[in-house]
Amino acid sequence: MAGDVRTASRVIRRLEDEDKAIHRAIKHIFPHTGNAHVIGITGSPGAGKSTLTDQLIETFRDKGKTIGVLAVDPTSPFSGGAILGDRIRMLRHATDPGVFVRSLATRGSMGGLSKAVGEAIHVMDVMGKDIIIIETVGVGQQEVEIINHAHTVMVVQVPGMGDEVQAIKAGLMEIADIFIINKADRDGAGKLYQEIMNMLNMSDLSDGWRPPIVRVRSILQPKEFKESVKEIEKKIEDHRKHLFDTDLIQGRRRRKCTAEINEALLAAILEPVVSKLTSSGEFDRMVDKVMNKETDPYTMADEVALKYMKQVVSED
Repeated sequence: MAGDVRTASRVIRRLEDEDKAIHRAIKHIFPHTGNAHVIGITGSPGAGKSTLTDQLIETFRDKGKTIGVLAVDPTSPFSGGAILGDRIRMLRHATDPGVFVRSLATRGSMGGLSKAVGEAIHVMDVMGKDIIIIETVGVGQQEVEIINHAHTVMVVQVPGMGDEVQAIKAGLMEIADIFIINKADRDGAGKLYQEIMNMLNMSDLSDGWRPPIVRVRSILQPKEFKESVKEIEKKIEDHRKHLFDTDLIQGRRRRKCTAEINEALLAAILEPVVSKLTSSGEFDRMVDKVMNKETDPYTMADEVALKYMKQVVSED
């Protein structure tokens, strides 16, 4: 709560390592969370998410906002850590006490996020950060889980990176609160803009918010690039205001709570059972039975559930 970066880094590292003892700290800080506005940035690899995040930090800092950034990177097959580490493009903010950038590894997660993201958000929130930006790894359609953690979701697209129509069909296009066409000076930007417009015209906008489309020019045109990012910041603020004016913010918070409870239940119930089955050798015997067609995965799962639920009831 005092904003100490080293303490926060140690807590997040232990969350990444799935150290169950650190959950005591999360229980302690949880009542003090819920103040930050969480922004998710998602999109295809190479879309320029890190560059946009870097400039957004500067734009928010110019307005006196404190920033936390969780940059989710691919996992190193050797160390299990984030390959890119703290993003090189964001190092210019390293000496700014109002900015805390932390990389997380996906650790095999298929949704573009690390399992530790939800709890790491709480850590940055309790540090007093006004804005928390989550930049996802960029894995395509599986990135939709960002909606479970962010209040405002931005989808970044770049013209000329393949079939734009196919990209729009992807699930991540359905979760956007703001669309960003990055490198909009490229050929095909107009076509991509029109495709997104057509999609929005056919979409259900019953919550009263029509996602804006912001065109961002190349970083090689610094003045125009900065002005475009200022427009993004304004759209983020417009969306935040809309969420509170319509009380939709409660729905976003409820969705996040639901996801966190599901994850906590898996950690508390499923993981100990799987760990016990594995250590005893029972899991391998189960695999053998299924391979030999002596049973099927669903019957096996029912038997395990019945056995361990009975144990839970008897212990109570």
